[in-house]
Amino acid sequence: MTGAGGLSRIFADLHIHIGCTDAGEPVKISASREMTFRRIAREAAERKGIGLIGVIDAHSPGVQDDIMRLLDRGEMEEVPDGGIRYRQTTILLGAEIEVKEPARGPAHYLVFLPRLSDMSDFTRWMERRMRNVRLSSQRLYAAGRELQREVRERGGLFIPAHIFTPHKSLFGSSADRVEEVLDPELIDAVELGLSADTEMAGWVADLDRYPFLTNSDAHSPAKIGREYNALRMAAPTFAEFRLALLGRDGRGIEANYGLQPRLGKYHRTACLRCGAAPETPDSRRCAICGGTRFVRGVSERIRQLASLAGRTDSRTDGRPPYIHQVPLEFVPGVGPAALNRLLERFGSEMEVLHRATPSELAETIGPKTAGMIVKARAGLLALKAGGGGHYGGVITGTSGT
Repeated sequence: MTGAGGLSRIFADLHIHIGCTDAGEPVKISASREMTFRRIAREAAERKGIGLIGVIDAHSPGVQDDIMRLLDRGEMEEVPDGGIRYRQTTILLGAEIEVKEPARGPAHYLVFLPRLSDMSDFTRWMERRMRNVRLSSQRLYAAGRELQREVRERGGLFIPAHIFTPHKSLFGSSADRVEEVLDPELIDAVELGLSADTEMAGWVADLDRYPFLTNSDAHSPAKIGREYNALRMAAPTFAEFRLALLGRDGRGIEANYGLQPRLGKYHRTACLRCGAAPETPDSRRCAICGGTRFVRGVSERIRQLASLAGRTDSRTDGRPPYIHQVPLEFVPGVGPAALNRLLERFGSEMEVLHRATPSELAETIGPKTAGMIVKARAGLLALKAGGGGHYGGVITGTSGT
């Protein structure tokens, strides 16, 4: 929908992985082999209804070869203001990169560059500092600040990924303060991750200056759009995305749509073996299975960061709303057949989630399942918490508040 000044609301999911190239060469080992550049573009444009997506394995030479063939055949086109266009959807070219500072845990960072030529040049820089540049999320043997400078010099964007997630993130495993490992001036936004939302991140003083993004980190077609952003822009392009992050010329982030954090697989501290929560914060052995290894939850880590900074409340004034929304695939009753009926009538998942009326939904899939979708859109489904690497889920037969 186009508003004043020629600006419109564009849905964006900016963290999507490629499983393999068209030739079958692996890229993200843990991702579905269905996740090729072409398939991702089609899924986003035709089923999801997402206008701007970020493919964060575009640094791989095999993926770049696929993109060149798609451009040469006229299936896609390069956008002058940055990105690759397929139908009404633009794909931003990105990379997810691992950096490990001395005596610290690793962290993942997202990098976006305007043009394919920029990404190809960046790949040549990385391949001298990376063991296998053809694969996703590989470790870069350089400091985070050096990576930031390279990205800025190329006109790119630098966004710490899933910043609270245990094992491989800025605050989950690498640092207590941004300035310990990065230049705070060279960060364009931060990605919250599936186990946190704006209210939780508002406890961390270091994040007050940065816009928040919510993305899917999709490894399979169905997961595209499980978290996303509503952006106010003139068009889905790299240049407009930059303006939206800066909040300039009427552009901006209108809303973040994401899982209720309790659904995230690292929301609470849990036993690595069985997923049970510890009896007390100081427990060293699981009361259920006897395991001695726990994965620290995002909620506990955020409380620790707030305490270290002396913050006693969550500060979210001036931020766009964070809307808790359960993806359609999580909703009881929405199996493949029901989803296909919804898409046949409404065109895309975004239309189902944002524009279909309750009566229209009931006409299409029946009142019971329609009621579940309405509750999912409003964040009213009852949930069980995730933790220890296990996702939470919807509790059937009840609803939350």
